[in-house]
Amino acid sequence: MNQIVHFSRLGVLVVMLMLFLAPPLSAQTEPINVVATVGMIANVVEIVGGDHVEVHQLMGPGVDPHLYRATESDIDLLLDAQIIFYNGANLEAKLTDVFEQIGQERPTIAVGESIPEDQILVEEQFDVPDPHIWFDVSLWSIVTETIRDTLIEFDPVNEEAYSENTEVYLEELAELHEYAIEQIASIPEEQRVLITAHDAFHYFARAYDIEVFAPQGITTETEAGVADIRSMIDLIVERNIPAIFVETSVPPDVIDAIIAGVEDAGQEIRIGGQLFSDAMGEPGTDEGTYVGMVKHNVDTIVSALLEEEGA
Repeated sequence: MNQIVHFSRLGVLVVMLMLFLAPPLSAQTEPINVVATVGMIANVVEIVGGDHVEVHQLMGPGVDPHLYRATESDIDLLLDAQIIFYNGANLEAKLTDVFEQIGQERPTIAVGESIPEDQILVEEQFDVPDPHIWFDVSLWSIVTETIRDTLIEFDPVNEEAYSENTEVYLEELAELHEYAIEQIASIPEEQRVLITAHDAFHYFARAYDIEVFAPQGITTETEAGVADIRSMIDLIVERNIPAIFVETSVPPDVIDAIIAGVEDAGQEIRIGGQLFSDAMGEPGTDEGTYVGMVKHNVDTIVSALLEEEGA
């Protein structure tokens, strides 16, 4: 009988030791396989997730998300993903059905839906939300918190790492927000006018107190008509605007037409530089990060509208 009791106690000790040494059931033994649509989102996931995520980005530099259609390899990436992050608000319009179907099986998060409704801008003509929320850095801080919360829910064991990474990054975003406010404010109010190819900068306008105009709507699916181009030409001539800006993800045809029209009216205008709108820069460059992209845009706009040397 004593021998039976001895073996029973030994068995209990072995089981307890195994439970103590075994990793928690919810722990991730491999990095979380994440797919993000655009670079702005992918960059935040990489920063918040650190070594605990492996991020695959669908749309690279120069790619227009409004027109993007999923390839066969994209579908494979999405089906293999453990978490999918996308912007929503019709930015990735051609992928909406795909996200809805895959979202029934795994976390598929539209980060734009985390923004309070009263902070979302609406395009008046078609009564649709403006998806370009990343151009207000304070709103992108909310997106950062949403990504953190999603990773913690999926992988609670690494909550501390996600929270610490987010805290550091939110401080960087707060500094970036203040930088943009101060730099744009250095442009005299009458010169504070931003003209680009498509209407991607209304959140930027509201956050940093600058007027914005574009001949093309908030989505590049719409085309700028002759009347739209004519109105831009008249605005530039009337207000003597010194510079107009091209975008890395939008063909320059419309901008070229506006410049030609302004010159025909007897006024000079120059391209103030290239702005990043719906896509970031090349990986490994400053502009290949969200913070670097925003700084590049701010510095380019300020330099051109102040007509500084070398702009």
